[in-house]
Amino acid sequence: MKDAKCRIFFLFLSLFFLFGEGAPKLRAEEFVYKHRVGDKYRILSTVHEDVYLDRRLNHRAEILNRIAVEVTGIQNGVAYHEALFQTAEQSRRANGEAAFQWDREYGSEFGRDSLGYITIDKKYYMPVVRNVPVFPGRDLSPEETWSAEGHEVHDFRDSFGIPEPYYIPFNAHYTFLGRREWRGKEYPAFSVSYRIFVEPEAVSGALYPRRIMGSSDQKIYWNTVLGQTVAYEESFRMIFELSNGQTVEYRGTAEAEIIESPVMDKDKIAEEIAEDIKRLEIEDAAVRIIDEGIAISLENIQFQPDSAALFSEEQEKLDKIAGILLRYPDRDILVGGHAALAGSPAGQLELSRQRASAVAAYLIKKGVRSADRVMVRGYGAERPLGDNNTETGRRQNRRVEITILEN
Repeated sequence: MKDAKCRIFFLFLSLFFLFGEGAPKLRAEEFVYKHRVGDKYRILSTVHEDVYLDRRLNHRAEILNRIAVEVTGIQNGVAYHEALFQTAEQSRRANGEAAFQWDREYGSEFGRDSLGYITIDKKYYMPVVRNVPVFPGRDLSPEETWSAEGHEVHDFRDSFGIPEPYYIPFNAHYTFLGRREWRGKEYPAFSVSYRIFVEPEAVSGALYPRRIMGSSDQKIYWNTVLGQTVAYEESFRMIFELSNGQTVEYRGTAEAEIIESPVMDKDKIAEEIAEDIKRLEIEDAAVRIIDEGIAISLENIQFQPDSAALFSEEQEKLDKIAGILLRYPDRDILVGGHAALAGSPAGQLELSRQRASAVAAYLIKKGVRSADRVMVRGYGAERPLGDNNTETGRRQNRRVEITILEN
């Protein structure tokens, strides 16, 4: 049920630039999207969620959702976006791990017009919630209301074996609230509420939802100058009545904001880090430019045998790396674990994840970033840098990479 757990994150591709002063005197024509080609930003959403199985609390989780977006073009009033959706989870029944564990990743391309309506190929799963918010294209006064159709799109491949994106329609109801304060500034705000009820068709020989019910109640803060959302707050509930008689319920709250990073000079940063590695005499470390940003590779990082416990000399190495990372505080980081081709694929994947988690936890403890700005992912042996048939190659492949993310 991963899709249901992290659905709130995907509601808000409407979130753009956090920057700008409070809104000026409201005019109806200001409630439109104002896209600009080349805009790059990321949306960070945190979900606090309780999961119930047959109406009994099963576990609590905190879910970190991250969207990296770029506006690639505008044609006939429609702005075209490319986006990468990532979700990570930190379960409160887990074994004390501090960082968020990477869960899933989706790419998407879509268009949005000035009133907020989305056009998108049916093959894409993200964003889950579409056409929220949208505007009526008329004068709005405080307490005035409007309604518009929208829909959710879910990924039920893993949960129910449904191979295509699953569409659920709804009717959203809006109320313009006037000005409301968010983080010390006043912005025009409006509420959005919708309810879901659908009874899917049976899936032969498989577990499937007989009934899906849900609700979403949101408050959205808007910047009329930039023509973008500033932030949102939400409470939600989703209930799945399954064909085996079980009921699964997700209940919680979410909040999100937009963060725009300055342009990243990858060549300059990579050169600076390479000089630091040399100056600090950090052994088995290298830096390289990748699509996502700047990767610092710690090759052959030493853990105690068949475990994720770091040797003390590796902690000293990480102390030096921590000093480097502190020079770039505005960038989030991804800690990826990699393994040599030894043992089973499942074992390689789990060990690489555990070791990446250990490095991430150490960096968080040292104050390099807060836990909600560090994502962890295990890759197993799927991304080798060296030849697994040689000891030199295996040393390269037994590595942890710390990526300073561009967006």
